[in-house]
Amino acid sequence: MALITVGVIALILGGVWAGQGMNLIPGSFMTGDRMWFSIGLILAIVGIILIMLGLRGPRRDGRNN
Repeated sequence: MALITVGVIALILGGVWAGQGMNLIPGSFMTGDRMWFSIGLILAIVGIILIMLGLRGPRRDGRNN
């Protein structure tokens, strides 16, 4: 459950940062800065990976590898 929660937060935050970096969300020092688009995109991808890992759960054969 913790992985899913952290993943959702990372996905939302990464989306906001990417939107600000692409000048879609004005009103911040990040607005229009391509660096924040890149950082946001990477954070959103990490969030998706964490969500997928959290949803995968333990294996059915009893091993948690």
